[in-house]
Amino acid sequence: MDFFEAQARARRRTGRLLLLFALAVLGTVAALYLACILGTAWLGLHITAGGGGLESSPGLKQPLVWWQPGAFKIVAAFVAATIGLASLWKWFELRAGGPAVAESVGGVRLADTPTDATERRLLNIVEEMSIASGLPVPAIYVLPDEAGLNAFAAGYSQADAAVAVTRGALERLGRDELQGVVAHEFSHILNGDMRLNTRLLALLYGILSLMLLGRGLLRAAFELSRGSGNSKKNGLSIGVPLALGGGALMLIGGGGHFFGRLIQAAVSRQRERLADAAAVQFTRNPAGLAGALKKVGGLALGGNLIAPSTAQISHFCFAQSFRSDLAGLFATHPPLEERIRALDSSFDGHFPKIAPLSTSQGNRPSPPQPPLSGHRLSANQLISSAGELKPAGVNASRALLDGLPPLLREAARDPNRVSALCYAICLPAGLDPATLAARREVIARHAAFADSDQTAALFDALEILPSNHRLPLLQIATPALRRLGPPARDRMLETLDELVHADGVVTPHEFALQKIVARTLGLAAAPREALQALAPAKVAPDLSIALSAAARIDHSDPVDAELAFARAASEFNGLQPPLAYQPAEHSTLARLDLALDRLARTPAPFRKRILQALATALTADCTLSATEADLLRAIAAALDCPLPPALDFIS
Repeated sequence: MDFFEAQARARRRTGRLLLLFALAVLGTVAALYLACILGTAWLGLHITAGGGGLESSPGLKQPLVWWQPGAFKIVAAFVAATIGLASLWKWFELRAGGPAVAESVGGVRLADTPTDATERRLLNIVEEMSIASGLPVPAIYVLPDEAGLNAFAAGYSQADAAVAVTRGALERLGRDELQGVVAHEFSHILNGDMRLNTRLLALLYGILSLMLLGRGLLRAAFELSRGSGNSKKNGLSIGVPLALGGGALMLIGGGGHFFGRLIQAAVSRQRERLADAAAVQFTRNPAGLAGALKKVGGLALGGNLIAPSTAQISHFCFAQSFRSDLAGLFATHPPLEERIRALDSSFDGHFPKIAPLSTSQGNRPSPPQPPLSGHRLSANQLISSAGELKPAGVNASRALLDGLPPLLREAARDPNRVSALCYAICLPAGLDPATLAARREVIARHAAFADSDQTAALFDALEILPSNHRLPLLQIATPALRRLGPPARDRMLETLDELVHADGVVTPHEFALQKIVARTLGLAAAPREALQALAPAKVAPDLSIALSAAARIDHSDPVDAELAFARAASEFNGLQPPLAYQPAEHSTLARLDLALDRLARTPAPFRKRILQALATALTADCTLSATEADLLRAIAAALDCPLPPALDFIS
């Protein structure tokens, strides 16, 4: 999977989807316009010439005029306003992120240190997948009241994603099967399917709002007609038109919703097939995912979800979450047999009877993993790993997590200690006691003495770890960092900034840490959708700054740095204005920070070329040092690209 091409395809799919929904809305306008013409003619009404209202001609039968511009304008404006406002309302409700979606269907956030064995296993699997893919660890939820076998990923972007798993899946799936399910959900995150699903849900709700409005009008008409005498007569004079309008809105809105759901289901089935294939590519274990699907078929409840609000998110789920009628037209997932046979050609169509797994079965120890081994990677190998999960990376992530001291792992999950962990990661290895004491004074002055003491203990634990374990720790800390309140967040960022500038020099490692923490907290830049996209020619000066800064990281000799720049800039031959090497004073890390925010607004395929060129500049000497790896990870995060941080074990 090419991550950047997948993102570009997701945007193209969204464009086609919006076109289909636009056609559905136009059909709704046409149907409602026809109903309006027939209804007004039957009631002896007609639209005024200016389109400003209705005029009545009692006792006078109106000729049927099919084209009435005034009526069409009113109907089109009414439909556009109703669907648009309802879609926007649902859109902004969903923009709260994946956690809001998970909580809306009864999800309970996983504890920082789960005591339940099945929940610990889920946490371990999600963290392994996150480190191996380079994604921030998503918020993890359990649906405690759902006995069916299901899961979903929700959110608008990688930064606000959440993964939710039903209690039934936790109890009944083995480790390999649960890993296959989580890999399936990570595929949706990496392929941009969450954003597509969010847009689908908002648009569908907009069309559904017409039907809901019609139902409200019918209810109002019924209430008006319940009186007696004159009040009943007056109520009927108003209620009949209301009932006719409400009935038309219900019928036409329902029809639009029907076709919208058909579009949604067709798109969802295609994305589920691709997610199954990607999950097998990630884990190299088709038996795990196939086993999970077989258990879905073998359980009487299957993947059904019982909470009423889950109907809206059916296309987010791993398995079909409701019984689909009409020959599966509304099914959001391909048939189970089809999905299983794509993974296991020997499947005979018989689903095994399943029983809940015991705790010991569900949390059996992982098999021994090979030790981490480093090797050289070319720029092409580095960038091809973007957005991918590979079995070697997953195995290495598991080994990395198993090798973390409990003190560090617990601090990464604890909002009360995560700030101290960030301070400890920021401190360079091998500090002498006097310098460490000075840094602790900075922390105590800005944060608290408790943070200073915790930082010292965490720093000691970090000293025994390989340097490439530091940024993965930040990934694990993502959920805890996002749970910091604004005062604690601002205090942490201010303290980090003073620690970074304490010696008057900002190192690439310190730059990488600050950039990743800022991106984790969503503070680095405005949402991409709120900013105008930039054409490649507009960012040539920014690209020159970025490539010049990268070329100088491990090249103190200006001649070598210029050669590394020229090699990287050859990716952009023909770009106007041409790229030009920038001296040190014009391409500092501070300027690189600003340049990256602009480069992130370019199209996805161009961002791939940017990252490719930056990797070429950093590996011009045919090696990738820990410093260069950290910087590349930070640059990738700034460009909205998940790049595995432990680059030395990607294969």
